[in-house]
Parts: sequence; structure tokens; C-alpha cells
Amino acid sequence: MATNEPPLIQSLWKKWLENHDSKAANDLIYYYMYLVSFHVERIGSHLPPNVSKDDLKSFGMLGLYDALTKFQHKRELKFDTYASFRIRGAIIDGLRKEDWLPRSMREKSKKVEQTSQVLKQVYQREPTSEEIAKKLQLSMEDVEETVKHSLAANILSIEEKPNNDYKEGIGYTIPDQDALQPDKSMLQSELKNELISSMQNLNQNEQMVVSLFYEEELTLTEIGRVLELTTSRISQIHRKAIFKLRKSLQKIQANT
Repeated sequence: MATNEPPLIQSLWKKWLENHDSKAANDLIYYYMYLVSFHVERIGSHLPPNVSKDDLKSFGMLGLYDALTKFQHKRELKFDTYASFRIRGAIIDGLRKEDWLPRSMREKSKKVEQTSQVLKQVYQREPTSEEIAKKLQLSMEDVEETVKHSLAANILSIEEKPNNDYKEGIGYTIPDQDALQPDKSMLQSELKNELISSMQNLNQNEQMVVSLFYEEELTLTEIGRVLELTTSRISQIHRKAIFKLRKSLQKIQANT
């Protein structure tokens, strides 16, 4: 295990690993709570308001405790890297067991998609959120939020990037027969290139927000500080970017 933690935390780890001291475990969980808060904010930014942040936090806490009990300290791996994997997995698993997208949202999403297809035939191009909103007599923000929420599961899967420091994950647990065949690998490469190409159609702020959120893994609040904009404004830019990328994201979702 990495030894760059403060002496007090190293002492707690020693007590926990050698004696399974319950107080040390509680103190370690309290110390690493920031990881739960980080992933709750990131995942929660994709979800509709009906999803309780407290529920996400509870899922995340289960993941943190699971990480604490299963962590192999002799491996050259930072605990926060391992714990992040477990926390995210626990939150996503918890969401999958819950019907977190309301039926009304599913129905609205279906209407938005159907209207989008109709307008695409009319205009011979992808319709804007404003055009879809006008047709459905909804607000533009409502249309964009609906699209973002309907794509949430796909967006979360896209965020699962391999980490060279961690050798326990999809690539190490799925049997060889499920490995990507050359044709599927080529398809995914093409879809990734299409997504990159689609991002070039975003304006500067949208590209910056997408890059900082998905590549640099900043929260919306942190991005707001970087760009000197409110969190609400960053959320709006993020929502618009996801709407513009929806076709590429839907294709990736259909092929994963």
C-alpha cells in the first residue's frame, strides 16, 4: 500500500489491517468520505431531481465499506483508486435496482425522440431543442433535461475509463469469449471517432465543460470556479452539450 498518507491514517490502517479494530475502521471511513461525496455529485449531475442524493450517498457508503474490507494492502495500489471503483460500482448498482427514471419521464423521452425524428424528415437535418420544444409545447430546458436523463445510463458507462494502476475490472473479470471481436472493435472505434467529430460542433464553452467534466473529472462546481461561472450556468452548458451529442451517444449505447 502507498505510504504517502499522513502518519495518523497509516496508524489507523495498521490497527484495521492487523487487528480489525472497529474504531479504526470508522475513522478511516470518515477520512475517505470525500470520495463518496465526489462520486455522488458527479453521478447525481446526470440524474433527475426525484433521485435522492441521500440514497446515492448510502449506496456510496456501502461501496466504501466494501472497499475497506476487501482492499489488499500488499498490492502497489492506492486505496482511493480502489475505493473509487467500488463506490461508483455500488452507486450504479443501487440505481439499477431502483426505477429511478419515472414513467412520466420515460414517456416524455419517447415523445421527444419521436418528434425529433419527424422534424428531421421535415428539415432534412437534426432539429434543435428549441424546435422540438415548440412542437411539443414544452420549454427548451425541459427538452434538454429529458434527453440528458434518458441518456444517463449511457453517460455513466462512458465515464468508466480503464486505469493502468488498477488491475481489477471488466477486462480482468469477463471471460475471454466476451472479448471484443475485430469487427466490433472496429465499430466501437468508428463510434468513438464519430463522437469526437460531433464534439467539434460544440461551442467553446461546451467543449470546455465536457472536457473538464469527463476528462479532468472536475465537478460542475469546480468547473464553475475555473470558468468563473455559476454552477447553474455550468449545468445549463453541460445539458446543452449532451443534447447536441445525443445521436452519437445513442449509437454508442446501442452498441455496448
